[in-house]
This record gives sequence, C-alpha cells and structure tokens, in this order.
Amino acid sequence: MTGMDGRDTDLKKELDATLRARRELGEEYESALVDSFLEKVDQRIDGVVERRVRRQLAEQQLAAARETRSPDGTDSWGERFGFGIVSLVLAVPLSAIGGGIGGLSGLVTAWLGIVGVNAVQAARVHPGLFRGRGRRADDSGWED
Repeated sequence: MTGMDGRDTDLKKELDATLRARRELGEEYESALVDSFLEKVDQRIDGVVERRVRRQLAEQQLAAARETRSPDGTDSWGERFGFGIVSLVLAVPLSAIGGGIGGLSGLVTAWLGIVGVNAVQAARVHPGLFRGRGRRADDSGWED
C-alpha cells in the first residue's frame, strides 16, 4: 500500500465515522458533521499542496545553485587576469632555472609548460576555444 492509499484509507475511515455519527445523532447535527469532515478534507489538501510547493521550491533552488557553480558563472575577469599575472611572474624564475640547468632545451621545456598550463585554463573557461570553425578541408570560403 502506498502513502496515497494510506491517506485515502484514513479519509474513508473519517467519512464512515461521520456517517455513523450522523445516523446516531440525527439530521439536526448533519450540517456540523459535514462541516467538520470538509475541514479535515481541506487540511489534507492543504498539506498535500504545501508539500508539493516545498518540493518544487527546493528543486528550483537546487537547480539555481547548480547553475551558479558552473565554470562560466564563477570565472570573473579578475580571476582570469590574476591567473595571467601569476603565470607571468612565475615565468621569470622558471625560465632562469630551465635555462640555467638545461640550456636552450630547458628554457623551451619551461615555456612549453607555462603555455600548456595557460592553454588548459583557457580551455576550461572557454570550452569551445580549440575546436576550430568546423570547415571541411575542401571548403575555402570562396564562392564560384
């Protein structure tokens, strides 16, 4: 039996009790008994609607929270600028160490690492950056 069936059973029991009370008390109490039963039905409906509204509100808040945590929403111009500055500041000692220890090959290796880290950061911030334009090799863009 599901939760809804259980509530329907409770409501059916309430209705049966109301009808028995009407038979015992007579028609003069019918209006009060019906009002009491309808109040209980209203409370049940209000409870169901309130739970549904809360659930939808929670789902909307969760969706909004997920959207704000996306990489595009969290990377500001300041963060990208800061990353570039830090990258250039670290490039000086890395170049000196790479060039001093490995000569030209060490210097090239250091700069390949610097460029690689910046390329990964750029690809993370702008996912479609390195895809190209999607042209075919035989499509030069010139019209006949």
